[in-house]
Amino acid sequence: MRPKGVPATLARMRRPVALLLAVAAAVVAAPDALGAAQARITAIDLRAADQPDTAAVARFTLAGIHWRGPGRVFFRTRSVEGRWSAWRRAAPEDEDRPDIGSRELRLRSGWRIGNPWWVGPSDRIETRTVGRVTRVRAYLVWSPEIRVPIRTPAATETPPIVPRLSWGADESIRRGPPAYASSLRFAVVHHTAGRSDYTRAEAAAIVKGIQLYHVQSNGWNDIGYNFLVDRFGTIYEGRYGGVDKNVVGAHAQGFNTGSVGVAVLGTYGSSAPSHAAQDALAGLLAWRLDLVHVDPLGILAVISGGNERFASGIPVLLRTISGHRDTGFTECPGDALYARLDALAATTAAIGQPKIYEPRVETSEDAVRFRARLSSAMPWVVTVTDGAGIEAGRGTGTGTTVDWTWSSASAPAGTYSWAIRAGTARPVTGTLKAGGGSLPLAIEGASAQPEAISPNGDAQADASLVTFRLTAPANVTVQMVDELGGVVATVVDRVWMRAGGHTAVVDGIGLADGRYRVVVTARTAAGAEALAVVPLTISRTLGLVSAVPDPFSPNGDGRRDQLEVRFSLAAPADVRVRIVRDGAWVVTPFLFSFPPGPQRLVWDGSRKYETVRDGSYSAVVEATDLVGTVSFAVPFVSDTTPPHIRVLPKRPLRIEVSEPAVLTLRVDGVPLRRTVRRAGIVRIPWPGPAARVRVVGRDAAGNASEPVVRVTPPNS
Repeated sequence: MRPKGVPATLARMRRPVALLLAVAAAVVAAPDALGAAQARITAIDLRAADQPDTAAVARFTLAGIHWRGPGRVFFRTRSVEGRWSAWRRAAPEDEDRPDIGSRELRLRSGWRIGNPWWVGPSDRIETRTVGRVTRVRAYLVWSPEIRVPIRTPAATETPPIVPRLSWGADESIRRGPPAYASSLRFAVVHHTAGRSDYTRAEAAAIVKGIQLYHVQSNGWNDIGYNFLVDRFGTIYEGRYGGVDKNVVGAHAQGFNTGSVGVAVLGTYGSSAPSHAAQDALAGLLAWRLDLVHVDPLGILAVISGGNERFASGIPVLLRTISGHRDTGFTECPGDALYARLDALAATTAAIGQPKIYEPRVETSEDAVRFRARLSSAMPWVVTVTDGAGIEAGRGTGTGTTVDWTWSSASAPAGTYSWAIRAGTARPVTGTLKAGGGSLPLAIEGASAQPEAISPNGDAQADASLVTFRLTAPANVTVQMVDELGGVVATVVDRVWMRAGGHTAVVDGIGLADGRYRVVVTARTAAGAEALAVVPLTISRTLGLVSAVPDPFSPNGDGRRDQLEVRFSLAAPADVRVRIVRDGAWVVTPFLFSFPPGPQRLVWDGSRKYETVRDGSYSAVVEATDLVGTVSFAVPFVSDTTPPHIRVLPKRPLRIEVSEPAVLTLRVDGVPLRRTVRRAGIVRIPWPGPAARVRVVGRDAAGNASEPVVRVTPPNS
């Protein structure tokens, strides 16, 4: 018999555990906000019990759960009136968090973090776990009602925004200064977790509660969102740093830099936000995107910074106004709000017309080109002025495209201001350095990558790319010089090159192993000369480097736990193998001396899984002989996480898969097999309704999901 009030679905959990609240571990108070009662956050460790149990605690209005282990946690709360809520998942949006590698994320390493849920005044909490969970901690926030004045900025096109001071932000708890992106390219729309029927006074308290939770429980620098919008259409300033600045938030892991995150308070899975909230959201995005001249209806490719859905370096196609689920595995911002994003983008684009999009300035030795796109055909003008405000150039035209080139060769050298204007659109302005003819000849930034090559024909480090920059046009010669100073090869022979960046490929074919110098010489027609020297080592000792398997799965399950690094040596050498991620040195599993011949090193990664987490890595093999050190890096992926499988309700039979996988199904007793080549929803051909579906997914690393079973009652 299941306990009274416990849903049947939870009663059937594989390892149901009720967790009893223990003594509060920490209580942190925040300063009063405009005379409101004191806000606080309480951290409580929970212990396992055989049967569901509860304990009374100090009142709280917002709750969030942290836990250790791969399992899941569910919780429910009791209101002060004595009503228990429904059971909720502790982490409905797992990727509301800072980017991988940031200090904000490292502070809570090892803990899984649930979102803050606004539950209203409550006094009890109960949790249950599924799967392996070793520790559970609840963070309970008391954030009383706050009545805030709304300040309207002076600029008429700027929407009214409640500043941090007015909603009671605690500036004393911020853990670090804001970070800024060089540009802002897109927006990510979220919903928060919890009730959507809050009052006006509760709305500001929710914002304050989220800040306390993000900072004092998650360890982040500040509240994660850049802006928040309530159901009454009120806009709140979020993360500190300036509403008109490109502040990097902590709202969409892997996609925080270059985005603005806006959260609508409440949950919008089945019901849409109010019209007031949608109008405020459109007005906010229209203003914020127009500040940086971004088209709300645009499509762009964004390089992921890394999360569970998109590995670091993967290009992802996004809309300018995207939902959080477009960047990670999450239901956010809810089906009802997500379905309205295209209409939201159209409304946003129509507000404040006309607009100037995608301004670009391209400089060369003697000219500057200005380009932009207009929201509609109209007259436009581009002006360039010097430091004294005197106009140095002007271009005009009519249409939807701005394209004008300023001939700067005859202008005095200096810093100039420029502007693109079109009707009543927000102008684009900036500064640039130009004029004065050619600069004195110099060779800047000369380098070779790699600094040691192994031209043995195995397509690994066979050549080096020499990069340099000329400050003025010149004849260029690139030569290889040996240790005695003799020229042994000419790579580039007196080629005329313009000012700017250039490259030359050095392959070392025909040259003996040894230490060399790459000498870049530049000469102008007037006789000026510049010289740059770059060291380069040639060693054919190392070859045929590989790492298998890829992906690698060091989780101790007996499948793909060992990474095998293979290479060949043409001469005796000291070999070091380093594991590197995002340029950072993670671990050195091998450092030995080897004789000539093929070599094979096996790394038992199952003993290293706490060091090497899931993600993209490189195995760097460095071989040092009498000549020098040559290295080559081969990529591999560590993947210990099984696919997440979900059988979607209703017909037709569809399965959501978190990553490419092979699905093994049994539908009404009939075995099926399906290969899924990309994450997403896959349709399984099946005539009529399916009464019982059982599915297991296995990814390329051999990780198998837990069996997922869906039983559909007859006549449902």
